[in-house]
This record gives sequence, C-alpha cells and structure tokens, in this order.
Amino acid sequence: MAPNGNGRKQSSVTFLPAGLDRKDSEQLVAILQARLVSLIDLGLTLKHVHWNVVGPHFIGVHTMLDPQYERVGELVDQLAERITTLGGSPDGRPGSLVKQRSWDDYSLERDLVDAHLAALDQVYVGVITAHRDAIDEMEKIDPVTQDILIGQTEDLEQFHWFVRAHLEDAGGRLADAGDRTERTAAASARRASDSPKPRKRTRAKRG
Repeated sequence: MAPNGNGRKQSSVTFLPAGLDRKDSEQLVAILQARLVSLIDLGLTLKHVHWNVVGPHFIGVHTMLDPQYERVGELVDQLAERITTLGGSPDGRPGSLVKQRSWDDYSLERDLVDAHLAALDQVYVGVITAHRDAIDEMEKIDPVTQDILIGQTEDLEQFHWFVRAHLEDAGGRLADAGDRTERTAAASARRASDSPKPRKRTRAKRG
C-alpha cells in the first residue's frame, strides 16, 4: 500500500472493534502506523548515538541512552499491538519504514557528547510534536487509543528532559536554543562547549 498525501499508508482493517466504524478504525490505524514508524526510527537513532558518542561525560550519556532505547522498544510493541487490536496489520519492515517516513537519516556519525545531545534534542522535538498532533486528531474518534499516546508522550517528554538537562546553562538556556535542524543544533552545542568559562573572582585579602 502506497503512502497517501500526508505520508501515511492507506490502511484497511479485517474486523471492527466494538463501538468503532470502519472509517474511524482505518483512520486510527493510519495514525498509529505513522507513529509506529517514528518510534522505530527513534529507537534506532538512540542506539546509534549510544554507539557513537565520544568525549567528556561519555559514560554517563552512553549509559543514559540504553534505558531510553529499551522503553521506546516497549512503546513500539504497544502501538503495534493496538493496530492489531483495531483490525489492522502493523508494518515494521525496513524497506517499508524508509518509504513511509518523511524525514532524513539522523545527521551525525561519531561525534562529541554535546553535539549528539543537541541533535537528539531536535529528534525528540519532532517525535513529541507529532505524537501531540496525533493525540489531537484522536480527540473525537477514540479516547482509548488517545490515552495510549498520552501515556507514551509522558515517557518521551521525560527522556527529552534528560537530554536537554545536559544542554542547559545555569540560567536555563539551551545550547541549541533557536536551532531547527540536527546539524545546526550540533554546531551550536560544539561552540558552547568550546567557549571559555568565566574566571572565578578572588576576594582581596584584608590587611
């Protein structure tokens, strides 16, 4: 099945859940399939960063990302099972994922901690924004499926916070504030980490 105009697959269902008609069920399946693709991609990106992050604070970030990867895998399974419950067929084939997604591959390879975290900040912005859009779409269709996405968004937002906490200064400003792409965010984070730290003032001794 080819993607439709908004990047979603036209979905068909083999049976109808109690209380939902065919049109609503197919719309729900299409929305969830798009979110499924996004979360599979997020999981692969997290593992890629886990493998390729280097520099100061490497071990802390390296170990921080594994629980995120594992939880995102559980969210993927939750969406796939919900699609099946709604009478659809979840599609997680690699070739199909590439055809369905509307974004490019993650931009960085081997790079410094701050660069990867800033790029990952942009990744989480995209995933969470799309999850929230899907929540809005489901408002009048199915509160049960909507509730699943709401719970998932809470988890994703917590992981996003973990990432952003490494990019904040004491005043709460992010190193990649204002950036909209992974590459520009990474470049901003590299510049911020290279900037000299203010010298500590020393008090004059009283004589």
